[in-house]
Amino acid sequence: MKEFTAGLPADRTLLIVDDDAPLRNRLARALEKRNFLPEVADSVAQGIELAAQRPPAYAIVDLRLEDGNGLEVVKALREGRAETRIVILTGYGNIATAVEAVKAGAVDYLPKPADADAIAAALLETERPLPLPPEDPMSADRVRWEHIQRVYEQCNRNVSETARRLKMHRRTLQRILNKHAPRN
Repeated sequence: MKEFTAGLPADRTLLIVDDDAPLRNRLARALEKRNFLPEVADSVAQGIELAAQRPPAYAIVDLRLEDGNGLEVVKALREGRAETRIVILTGYGNIATAVEAVKAGAVDYLPKPADADAIAAALLETERPLPLPPEDPMSADRVRWEHIQRVYEQCNRNVSETARRLKMHRRTLQRILNKHAPRN
């Protein structure tokens, strides 16, 4: 674990908004050990409420929450405190949502699972050159599978609609969906 006390401002308040309770609680404990003062929320509604009541200096927001889009929380955080440093976490990463998150006010966009050191570094980093290339990037098969899964979810798990949007045969899509995700 890296030491993050040097350069940490006096206000170390942190809001973590994620509907995955084990992940949310693990992140809170890990970042508390890194001298942040975490508060947790499990929904868009609760995140917006806490952002309005006590705008934090830092925030970690899941992009997809059960009751809506985490970008709504990002907007509320920006309204409550414009300088809040926000990191978006998501298991459904793609370029379009990354651009949308940055436009909404996030300073970084990390795929799940992300470790606490990477998250803390993203929260605290103010001057960063181009990011280093990933040590273990996803394979092309995995990227394709992730894209198909995202479109499938966006189509409310409707195979016919997903196949139409992806311009592939419905049976081909069904075979892909029945397989496990390819390894990285």
